Amino acid sequence: MLDRFYQEVILDHYRNPRGRGHLEPPKIVQEGMNPLCGDEITLELRVRDGVIEDIAFDGHGCAISQASASMLVEAVKGKSVAEAEEFLQQVLAMFRGDVEPDESRFGELAYLAGVRFIPQRTKCATLAWHTLEEALQHTNGQTP
Repeated sequence: MLDRFYQEVILDHYRNPRGRGHLEPPKIVQEGMNPLCGDEITLELRVRDGVIEDIAFDGHGCAISQASASMLVEAVKGKSVAEAEEFLQQVLAMFRGDVEPDESRFGELAYLAGVRFIPQRTKCATLAWHTLEEALQHTNGQTP
């Protein structure tokens, strides 16, 4: 049952990605790639007064990497940079197995936690999150 739901969540986000596209104009553009499997992600953020006002992604790769990017957009849009940084560290800890994949805490992301048992797939699931981590280093309290 859990495996089936996991597959449904991934396929839903892969087929109907949230936040796929481009921002006009983006304030921050950050690219990430996983050379071992060819996954590529580009995150575009607009940060105003320390809040992620808008975020979009583009790229290609496996269903896990693209679904994780879609979930990332939903999870951090509207959060302060500090909240987004804290949440992304919790997500990365979940993928490492340091934090339990609690659905009340992580939402649908909790269903991706099973990839932590397959190191190659963990890199797919964390690509967008590591790209966000790099992007947030460029925010510096940006305002328009």
